[in-house]
Amino acid sequence: MAAAKSYIEVDRQAKNILEDVRRGIFKYVYLLMGDEPYYPDLVAKAIEDNCLQDWEKDFNQTVMFGGDCTAEDVITAARRFPMMAERQLVILKEAQQMKSLEELAIYCEKPLDSTVLVILMHRASADKRRALYKSVLKTGEVLESNLLRDYELPRWIQGFYEEKGLRIHPEACSLLAESAGEDLGKIAVETDKLLKNLPEGVKEISVEDVEKNVGVSRQYSIFELTKCLSFRDAAKALRIAARIGAAPRFAMPAATGPIANHFSRILKYHALIQKGRQADAAKVLGVNPYFMKEYDAAVRNYPLERCIRAVSLITEYDYKSKGGAGAGEATQAELLQELVAKLLNI
Repeated sequence: MAAAKSYIEVDRQAKNILEDVRRGIFKYVYLLMGDEPYYPDLVAKAIEDNCLQDWEKDFNQTVMFGGDCTAEDVITAARRFPMMAERQLVILKEAQQMKSLEELAIYCEKPLDSTVLVILMHRASADKRRALYKSVLKTGEVLESNLLRDYELPRWIQGFYEEKGLRIHPEACSLLAESAGEDLGKIAVETDKLLKNLPEGVKEISVEDVEKNVGVSRQYSIFELTKCLSFRDAAKALRIAARIGAAPRFAMPAATGPIANHFSRILKYHALIQKGRQADAAKVLGVNPYFMKEYDAAVRNYPLERCIRAVSLITEYDYKSKGGAGAGEATQAELLQELVAKLLNI
C-alpha cells in the first residue's frame, strides 16, 4: 500500500485541481476523503462553484447525502443526461454514512462523460483495498487529506499566510496553531476574521494581532507553559498550569500531548548535539529557527537523564488522567499542576 502523502503533496494536488476546475477542466469522478476535511471541502466547493452556470443548476445539479440515499439512487442520478447544458453535477455529501457506498464502484468503472460525480467523505476514507477506491483512481481523481502532525501545523500556517502576501511572527504562528488544534478550516476562518480587522498596509501578523482578533491569550497557553518549563521559570509555569486547568472543559491529554512533544524534541536535540549536528537542529526538530534559543536553554536545564525522566513522568500522568492507577481523587486540573511541579523539580 502506498504511503500517505505529506501535507505538502496534498496541498499541491488540491491547488492543481482548483486551477483545473476554474479553467473548466473536470474529471468524471472525484473521491474527496481523509481525516482532515479542509482540502476535501475546499475542492468540493470549488467544483460546485465552477462546474455549472447559475442558470444551469436548477436542472443539472443534484446534491445528495449518504445517510438519506442508496448507491442505486446516486447511480440513477449520475446516469441521467444534462438538460440544455454541457454537463451535470452530482454531489454526494457525508458519503461515509452510506451503507452501500462500495456499490458506487459499478458506476465509477465506466462513468458517464457528461456527469461530474463528487463523492465527499467527512473525516473518513474509503478502503484502499476495495473496488470503489481503485475504480476512482483509474477513471477520476482521489484526494486524501490526513491530519497534520503538531510540528507541521506552524509551517502550514506560515505558508498559508505567505500566499496572502503576509508574514506571521513565529510566536503568533504557534499561538494560532494551539488555538485551532488540528482544524485547518478553523485557521482559515480565524484568518479571514483577523484580516478584516487589520489596519491597511500591515504586512506582518504579530502575537498581539492573534490575541486581539482570534480571542486567545499567549500568557495562558500551552505554548507559553512549555516555554516556561524550558527556562525553568517555576512561578510562571505553575501560574499558567493553574489557569489552563481552570478552563471549563479542560482535559489533561490536551496538555500532556504538546508537553510530551516538547520534551521529545529536547531529547532529539541532545542526540543531535552528541553527533555534532547542531546546525541541522531546527530542520530536524521541525521548529522555526527563532525558537532555538529556547531549546538551547532546555538542553541545559534538562540534561539527558533528566529529560528521559521528564518523558516518563509525562507518560505516567497521561495514563493517570485517563483513569489509570494512581490518580486517586485528583481532578484533571490538579494532575496538571502536579505534573508541572514535578517537571520543574526533576
